[in-house]
This record gives sequence, C-alpha cells and structure tokens, in this order.
Amino acid sequence: MRFMMLLPCPPEPLEKLAAVPNKEIVLAMRKYNDEMQKAGVLVLAEGLHATSKGFRIKVSGGKKIVTDGPFTEAKEVIAGFWIIHVSSTEEALEWAKRCPLPENGLMEIRQIFENADFPPEMQKKTAQA
Repeated sequence: MRFMMLLPCPPEPLEKLAAVPNKEIVLAMRKYNDEMQKAGVLVLAEGLHATSKGFRIKVSGGKKIVTDGPFTEAKEVIAGFWIIHVSSTEEALEWAKRCPLPENGLMEIRQIFENADFPPEMQKKTAQA
C-alpha cells in the first residue's frame, strides 16, 4: 500500500518565511527521511518552494486560465510531501506519527490508488510477455 503524507504550509504565509526553512526542522526531517529510507518504506520525499515561484491552472468555460503565485490562502498550500510504501494503514500511521512536526504542525495522510482498487473494467491493462 502506498500513502502520501502531505505537509501543509505553516500558519505563517510561506512568502513571509525565510527562503530556506528553519535549520533544526530541516535536519530533523532529513533524519526522519533517512530512517524511512533505511526501513525501505520511503519512495519519495520533497519540500516545495514558496508559492511565488508557482502557478495554478483553472478550467472555466472550456478554457484554461493560468494564475501566477503567490497565493494568499496558506491553508490551501502544501509545503512538502512524502510517498511511502508500507504493508498496512496502521504502519503508515506509525510512520506519520514519528514525523518531527513543529509546534502546531499538521500532516494529512492519504492512501494512493492502486490499479487493483478500480473495478476490472477500469483497471489499466499490463503488457503480458
């Protein structure tokens, strides 16, 4: 089972934070990532730049409208994420609980769809040898 652990933006807008996150939290997150790597559960872990370097695409009236950042709604902004591959929901929760979140930190954990989660008629066909 794969899970995505989403790290929302802290309460302070990303644009007001330093260009590089707090050294202590970065080092703690790297140690956490190393532990998951050694345990063989880490698939991918990344931190994201401020929204001023991003953009959004919205479809309206059949047209795609591009809006450049920064975005003001911090509660809608993801600061980073992990993708882990574990054997159960409980194991995903245990890894998530070990994350060195800052005070008032928040994490959202969501299971990633696998091909087998879809009905047979919607499953992606794999090439057979």
